[in-house]
Amino acid sequence: MSHELTPQSGASGFSDREPCSRETTRREFLQGSAAMAGSLLAGPAGASFAAAQTTAKRPNLVFFLGEGQRFDALSIAGNSILQTPNHDRIGREGMLFRNAFCTNALCAPARATLLTGLYSRTSGALSNEHLNIPLPADIPLFTDLLRETGYEIAIVGKVHTHNGVEERNWDYYFGHNSPGNNYANPFFKEGRNGKMGEERQYEKVYPDDLAVDRALDWLRTRKSDKPFCLLVWFVAPHEPFFRARRHFDLYRKTVIPKPATFDDDLKGYPGKPACFAAAKNKIGTTPEHESAGSHEGMVKDYYAGLVAVDENIGKVFQYLEEKNILDDTAILHTSDHGFFLGEWRLFDKRLMHEPSIRVPMMIRYPKRIPAGTIREEQILDLDVAPTLLDLADVPIPKHMEGKSMMPLAQAADPTFRKEWYYQYYEWPNPEGVRPHRGIRTEQHKLIHYTMEPQEFEMYDLTADPGETENLYGDPRHAEMQKKLWDHMQELQARVPQGPLFSGITALPERS
Repeated sequence: MSHELTPQSGASGFSDREPCSRETTRREFLQGSAAMAGSLLAGPAGASFAAAQTTAKRPNLVFFLGEGQRFDALSIAGNSILQTPNHDRIGREGMLFRNAFCTNALCAPARATLLTGLYSRTSGALSNEHLNIPLPADIPLFTDLLRETGYEIAIVGKVHTHNGVEERNWDYYFGHNSPGNNYANPFFKEGRNGKMGEERQYEKVYPDDLAVDRALDWLRTRKSDKPFCLLVWFVAPHEPFFRARRHFDLYRKTVIPKPATFDDDLKGYPGKPACFAAAKNKIGTTPEHESAGSHEGMVKDYYAGLVAVDENIGKVFQYLEEKNILDDTAILHTSDHGFFLGEWRLFDKRLMHEPSIRVPMMIRYPKRIPAGTIREEQILDLDVAPTLLDLADVPIPKHMEGKSMMPLAQAADPTFRKEWYYQYYEWPNPEGVRPHRGIRTEQHKLIHYTMEPQEFEMYDLTADPGETENLYGDPRHAEMQKKLWDHMQELQARVPQGPLFSGITALPERS
């Protein structure tokens, strides 16, 4: 198998135009269904729909979003150091997914996917750049659709999506568009009823504590009997991993185990491509990331941040119980992406390896989900928006590229998703991680680094869950390698290109 790259241009260093016979334009893709945001309540049919939703009792919705929270950064997932009783309650009393993933492991693109149900490639939210460009107005957020059908909607915390989605009509907004925040004296904008105030700084308060307190104040002062949808998106434990003052003594005597691959750098990163070894996302290597200067310190601070998150989740649980509406509220928890905690001496995310792309996923709603439900299906961030719409009994637009997880509450589905497509775009970036794309099946993974010189990784995840034996180029696995490449091309071809692809050149086609 040979590969050639065309000359490169554009901020991302590449694009991925598939054969014209398979290419779908974004306009064609969104036509009809995206217009739903402004038409659900228009006309007699829309009025009937709205009336039906007003009389039927629909659940409140709470969506907790972790910031770089790994799939195993939960005690319910078997973490023996970190204790997260309030997180765990969601999974213990609801449905827990053991195989959940993001499709672009970077903050802003992942958050746009969660809001729109669209791949980065389709929405145009490719990277953390272009944050002053709003998401296209013809792409509805799932919260827009909820508001059109009678919900009050609010978002608090780290929004970090194109232009902070501030131009959307929130009933309450208390957020910021920064990758992290000033942990000691944080910055937020506050808005009500679609009107946004100026950004201001708050002194001597932990940002997530402040955001959750503001969310609870909004809930307590609401005059409406409409159902609500509250998005609580945490800052912690984003770098620089500052702790809340009450947690300064956590883990002083705790020993942090070193991952088995931590010292692979001393061995020349056996089996890994040269671009993997050359990237700067290594613990203790770069002055731009002083908080990732030591493995043990970084992990302890990361865990301490998640303890603060867990406490704030507990405050929301307490409010729902005090108001006797806990079981009338569907609660979903996931994360924007995972995080390396020393595997191959790495920190950060971006790469398509398991610690970076795996995320927690749990839903609690006893009226539709039996407690203790555990599922093994491959779930994606694309599925969150359709799931929340399903819970609210709102029609899921045809353009959304995920699907509701709710049928899995009743029975496992071995046909749910067998393989899926990943793509990371940002270039250049501070960590020097090259753009790449890939396919993950239930057993295998192929990663294609798309810039010259092209490089590859391929793993049998059943035999090698730690991704230590790169099978790419091994003649014994040539048939599987070709199959994965072909399927990756097919999956990519099904995803329309968004508006920010103009001027970016093509990825190679297999020859």
